[in-house]
Amino acid sequence: MIETICNRIINNIQQTIVGMDQTIKLLLTAVLCEGHVLLEDVPGTGKTTLAKALSLSLGATFKRIQFTPDLLPSDVTGINWFNQKQQAFEYREGPIFSNIVLADEINRATPRTQSALLEAMQERQVTIDGETRMLRLPFFVVATQNPIELQGTFPLPEAQLDRFILRAPVGYPTQEDENKILERFKVGNVLTNLKPVTTGDEIVRLQIERQNIKVEASVRDYAVRIARTTRENPEIQLGASPRATMALYQASQAWAAIHGRDFVIPDDIKFLAPFVLCHRMLISAQAQLRGRTPERLVEDIVSSVAVPVEI
Repeated sequence: MIETICNRIINNIQQTIVGMDQTIKLLLTAVLCEGHVLLEDVPGTGKTTLAKALSLSLGATFKRIQFTPDLLPSDVTGINWFNQKQQAFEYREGPIFSNIVLADEINRATPRTQSALLEAMQERQVTIDGETRMLRLPFFVVATQNPIELQGTFPLPEAQLDRFILRAPVGYPTQEDENKILERFKVGNVLTNLKPVTTGDEIVRLQIERQNIKVEASVRDYAVRIARTTRENPEIQLGASPRATMALYQASQAWAAIHGRDFVIPDDIKFLAPFVLCHRMLISAQAQLRGRTPERLVEDIVSSVAVPVEI
């Protein structure tokens, strides 16, 4: 059932989005895990369009927050305001009260505003003036940031990065795909013709169903060993947290389900490890001077950890 619905969503998104097959599947992986995604690439590669196409395909509510240095936490979560006519305080919801929230250029906001997302991303709730309000389900944050431009940005702290189940680069399209983009968008915005192919309630059911995907003990231990090796590597100052291990486990279940399997194989773990672990690691200064990157380190770690084999 998960594969059928996911294929329906993927085909619908591809009516608008050219290429990006892997990125679309990674987004759906995060949705099935009740997680959040950090899209990292230069402007103009289709990150916002992809997020909108996903929300339209899911029949979900969508809000975009343009993060800027003067954005306040109340601009995200909402505010209590005094209604003079009613002579009482009323709560005005912020854009966080939406199924899919696009946090555009999240690293341009101050740390105080960035932290306004922490409670929402982890606990699906916001607390304002001592009162806790639950968010609507499904709830999914798609954050974007430009990895090149550093002027006027506030790097995301480790605690914030750890809330994203995976980070996915978008990348430039191929020459063939770029020609298709020009052909597809020559008559305007094709998003206006995109129709929902599922519902929020159905997505919640799929999230529950994903938990039943089988992970054999040896495969589960394989994921644990990869995560633990990041903590023991001398080139890595801060390794993957237990939350990262859990994220790798859950993401592998979703990835297997999207590909029509009711069980996880080691290749699922190997493929997802860079997307789940790299943004959670802090490499040492010496490793950076030698030109080492988190992606290369995870690749080396995955290669060094023995793959479980069936006897």
